[in-house]
This record gives sequence, structure tokens and C-alpha cells, in this order.
Amino acid sequence: MITGFDRLMAAANGEKSDRIPVFCNLLDQGAKELGLSLKEYYSKGEYVAEGQLKMREKYGYDNLWSLFYVGKEAELLGCKNIIYANDGPPTIGHMVFRKPEDIHNMVIPDDISNHPEFQETLKCLQILKKESGDKYPICAYITASMAMPAMLMGMEKWMDMLLSGPFDLRDKLLAMTSDFFKKQLVAYRKAGADIIIYSNPFGSPYFVSAKLFNELSMPWMEKDLQGVDRFGLVYYCGGARMNQVLNQVIEKLGFATFYLSPFDDIAQGKQLIAGRALCAGVINDIKLIDWTYDEIKAEVKRMLDAGMKGGKFFFGTLVMPLYIPEKNIRYMLEAVYEYGSYA
Repeated sequence: MITGFDRLMAAANGEKSDRIPVFCNLLDQGAKELGLSLKEYYSKGEYVAEGQLKMREKYGYDNLWSLFYVGKEAELLGCKNIIYANDGPPTIGHMVFRKPEDIHNMVIPDDISNHPEFQETLKCLQILKKESGDKYPICAYITASMAMPAMLMGMEKWMDMLLSGPFDLRDKLLAMTSDFFKKQLVAYRKAGADIIIYSNPFGSPYFVSAKLFNELSMPWMEKDLQGVDRFGLVYYCGGARMNQVLNQVIEKLGFATFYLSPFDDIAQGKQLIAGRALCAGVINDIKLIDWTYDEIKAEVKRMLDAGMKGGKFFFGTLVMPLYIPEKNIRYMLEAVYEYGSYA
């Protein structure tokens, strides 16, 4: 039996398996699968693990997620309120920093693994590791140092501090969030995560200017990754384009896997990477809400025609909205399995 790990390792090594690897990021759908509200679902690591295992078995793709919701990281640093909706991902309802001076009071936990807010995630990882038997890569999601402050004070306040200062306080905060990234990385790897999504919208020249990318984003990414084993790290810009900086990121940061934007030209991305890294073609999954069978099939074929040549390619989604009909998830995956076959 060919496993998800087999497919991923073959693709990473430039070899062919039965088909390309498929990463389908179904998160909130696990609650529906178990008949639970999102609030109840995300209250227990065993619920999230069961949801992930059931969704992977149901659709046949190649990855599992330990991610609950993005705001989970903010809870590790003191966020006291998460807002749960009925039809979308949980959001942060409490900003840790109400004024810049609050930064002085932030404490980065020494050992994330023992933090009370990490225990359900840890439980989820342990169950996934046991039940998957190393057949399917387990993914974790960690926010980069430059993006983390937006979850602690709000994007508007963070952008103001980032661009206008006070710069000593800004740099103190970034040093702490960079330390936080590294400590999370240790905790997730120790708990059994195989793939770490390094999430940084500031790593895209379409989110910040080229000048800011070179003067701030790149130096802080270098600090995040100093002394860090790059194996299993995936460069992801929150869905923002990255083709323009691919070469720079490979040469300076040493990433070997890229999760392109749905708006990146896949063929161009492959050309720029030039066989130096594994590359995901990522579908614009919001459109799956309304697309017809023929539209889904045509889009998948277009993407795979652009990406499969030369190998080192896999298929991915963003954070599949709950509004996507189940039949459209199946249409998409069936098309990937058909057009992504090497048989």
C-alpha cells in the first residue's frame, strides 16, 4: 500500500509514485463530521484528532492537521477570549496588548509543551501519531515573528508600530515573537508534527513593499530560522503571492518546500524554483463554493498541466470554507487523483 508519506517523499526527491501528493486542509469540517458545534469540537484534542482522521479517510487525501484555529497561538500568550461562529473559523476576541507599553509585561513560556493551553493540541498530536502509524504526514501551523504581533494587538496597531515605531519597543516585541516561534517549533516537533507551515504574510512582496521586505521581513525571517533545521518547513504567505521572492528565499533562507498562492503562476513558480525545492500548486478554494463540476475539473487540469512537468510538485488547498458543498470537495479531489496520476 502506497501511503501519503510515500507520495510526499517521492515528490520531494523528484521521483514518481502512483500520483502526486494531495494536501486538503479541511479543519472546521471535522466538527460537522462529528455532529458538534465548533466550540465543543475545538475544546478537546481527541475531537479534533477524530475529525481529522475521519475526514482523511472519507476523502482519501494525504495529510493530517494538528491545527485547531490560528488564534490558538495567541492563547499561549494570554488571549482570554475566542469568538466562535456557526459558519466560519474561530476568531480572536481579546487583544493581549491594549497599549504598546503592555509589551513589557509579556512573558514567553519556557516550555510550550507544558503550557496549559497547549495540552489539547498535544493530545491531538499524540492521537494522530498513534492512529496514522506514520502513513500520513501530520501538519502544524506556526506564525512567523513579524505576523504574530497582529494577533496580539490587531493589524492596524501593529502596522502603525511596524512602520512608525517606537522602534525599540517594536524590535523588543519581534525578538520575543521570534523566540516564541522557535519554542513552538521545538514543541511541535517533539510532539510528532512532521510538517511545519511557516506562516508569514510579511514574507510576500504583495503584502509589503519590496523595500520593507528586504529591510525588515528578510532579516527577521533569518532570525526566526537561525539554528533551525529546515527539514519539513514549508514557506507560506497566508495566500499572498510569492513568486517574486522565491529565488531569494531559497538562497538566503534555505527553504525546500513552497506553498504557492492561488494567484501565483504555477509554471513560472516551477521555473524559478528550477528543481531546488518542492512546490505546491494551490487552488482558490473560495471559488469551490459556486463552481460547477466542469469548472472544478477544468481548473484542476489547468493547474496540474502547469505544475507536474519536471516533478517535485503537489496539490494543495487553502482553508477550505465550510460553505463548500461536499460534492464539490469530492469533484476536486477526484479530478486531482485522475489528472495527478503517474500510472
